[in-house]
Amino acid sequence: MKVTFPHMGQVWVPLKTLFDKNGVECIVPPKCSKNTISLGAKYSPEWVCMPFKTILGNYVEALELGADTLIGVAGPGLCRLGYYAKLHESILRDLGYEFQMCTFDWQEKQIVGLAEFIKTLLREDSWRKIVGDIKFGLTQLFYLDDIERHTHAIRPREREQGTTSKIWQTVGDRICAAHDPATLSKTKKQIMDELNAIPQVPGVRPLRVGILGEFFMSMEPFVNMDLEEELGKMRVEITRGAWVSDWAKVWLFLEALGFGHGKKVKKAASPYLKHDVSGDAMQSLGETALHAQEGYDGIIHLQPFTCMPEIIAQNMLPQVSRDHDIPVMSVILDEQMGKAGLVTRLEAFVDLMERRRYRKEREGKVGSKAQG
Repeated sequence: MKVTFPHMGQVWVPLKTLFDKNGVECIVPPKCSKNTISLGAKYSPEWVCMPFKTILGNYVEALELGADTLIGVAGPGLCRLGYYAKLHESILRDLGYEFQMCTFDWQEKQIVGLAEFIKTLLREDSWRKIVGDIKFGLTQLFYLDDIERHTHAIRPREREQGTTSKIWQTVGDRICAAHDPATLSKTKKQIMDELNAIPQVPGVRPLRVGILGEFFMSMEPFVNMDLEEELGKMRVEITRGAWVSDWAKVWLFLEALGFGHGKKVKKAASPYLKHDVSGDAMQSLGETALHAQEGYDGIIHLQPFTCMPEIIAQNMLPQVSRDHDIPVMSVILDEQMGKAGLVTRLEAFVDLMERRRYRKEREGKVGSKAQG
């Protein structure tokens, strides 16, 4: 068995570790690239969203490298994500590829369902070993997300641009190579120490921007044109709404235990959206309102072309922006998008936020003098 899976951010790290530790050959798809998107777009329906095309491109590249077992996800809901695996399988078989499709329903039995899926896939009899492997993989995810959050704080303050990104580019391989808890903990500490040692420009006050929208578009840097890195170069500190570790906590544990979640976000979104329309629409609206209350300078809303939940959110965001006095920039991404055009839009948005901050601070000073 030569197993593979879609490439999304750093999710490949715990998956590869899992298979390596169990003696299963793992073929990690090449990092998403123009070739990935080109292959996916070539064999996909024209109207389908970019995550679908990207994942299909991942599969084709991995199959060409010798993979014979594909992992996909499914689940109920209004978003087309639940149908990806079936459609991908049909397209790939029509192209003449021979493989086994293994699909994990992420809403069926949550953490228990994940354990059963891994046990069947690995043909492992020991539940104790399966539970240990899952615990270790989740720890890797939490560490990766902790480190990445730290890069978001360091990058806009670094003295020499690109220093943070150079370290971040090594993180996946280093965490993946740590196969036991002690080594993993030591590796994380080394990486955090390296990030903390980066020389910073004193007195920098980065703009704060929330990046919200569709999960895959937010998580995979190639499809969002390295948005986080580009904003870092412009001295902007970002807070991303999508994290795999957060998803794991909510859907694998809280849902399984019957606990509610996201009440604060849903309450903030309720004046604009009464019912969940699937995807990340509710989060996009609610977190925009909450970020405004927290003093953020702006919001960037990412969505793939034709994504129904995010189209609904996009049409309501102008009202959220007016009600909460926070600028929102919506970015619709597909395979035709060019990085130069996005960077130009980002530069204009950053300029708008800087002028807005200056105006608000000036008004505050004038108001203080008047009161005095």
